[in-house]
Amino acid sequence: MNPLERYREIIPDYDAFWDALQRPLPVAARINTLKTTVVRVMARLAQADVVYRPLAWYPWGIRLDLEKPGRLMEHHMGHIHLQEEVSMLPVTVLDPRPGETVLDLCAAPGSKTSQIAQHMQNKGLLVANESSGNRIVPLRSNLERLGVLNVAVTSYDGRRFPDHSFDRVLVDVPCTSEGTVRRTASVLGRSGQRASLALQRLQSGLLQRALALTRSGGIVVYSTCTYAPEENEGVVSSVLDQADLVDFRLPGFESSPGLTGFEGFDFGSELTRCARYYPHQNDTGGFFVAKLVKR
Repeated sequence: MNPLERYREIIPDYDAFWDALQRPLPVAARINTLKTTVVRVMARLAQADVVYRPLAWYPWGIRLDLEKPGRLMEHHMGHIHLQEEVSMLPVTVLDPRPGETVLDLCAAPGSKTSQIAQHMQNKGLLVANESSGNRIVPLRSNLERLGVLNVAVTSYDGRRFPDHSFDRVLVDVPCTSEGTVRRTASVLGRSGQRASLALQRLQSGLLQRALALTRSGGIVVYSTCTYAPEENEGVVSSVLDQADLVDFRLPGFESSPGLTGFEGFDFGSELTRCARYYPHQNDTGGFFVAKLVKR
């Protein structure tokens, strides 16, 4: 059975959703203003006859009409970073500021870490934590290529990260990755309710630790690239005794509210403040984002 079929009742216009999954995923990139400017990149792309379109909702995002964007000199120079459009959402919602102390708890391969640094203008302290030792080298490589200077790289189990007080924490957790099926069809072979429940304990532990590491009044953004309520609302609902959900929407980027319940589980009415992003809404991958303020 198709593991996505169990979402038929919760995804608006499921047939349009399914049709979108059959189409190739548009190529997106982030212009890296740590090393260049938007104007310069657009001029270089125009000179190379590369067709591009700026994203309406994000000032540093573009779509590229290009089969092999990894060959672009701008990519190798770190002037642009190939990043799926929905992957730019969590940091936009986190809204890190120059001079703050920010933690990316699950940082590899570094796309969101470097985006945080860009929002911080390389000012303040950014900690990029990655528990997998095998992923530290590509993480460091990406951060170096993209000119990130204000970062300290650590390799703790995120659930046991040492005590500190951060202004903002991003928790982009390991998940079943159902939202990436347009790019990697094989993920569906590893998804399903059993797989989601197996990950839920890890995800909850990471979010709990993120909140413990955040100062009172600080911001935590929890995100996944999956549709599974067990990994999304089911995790977020477990921490609402410590934090308040913030209602947010990004102008120019369509979303659906979080779920209040699923298959007999009651998550609570507050969960509508989360955002679900489906492929047919913006011609992207799928994502889930929740924004929390620690009490």
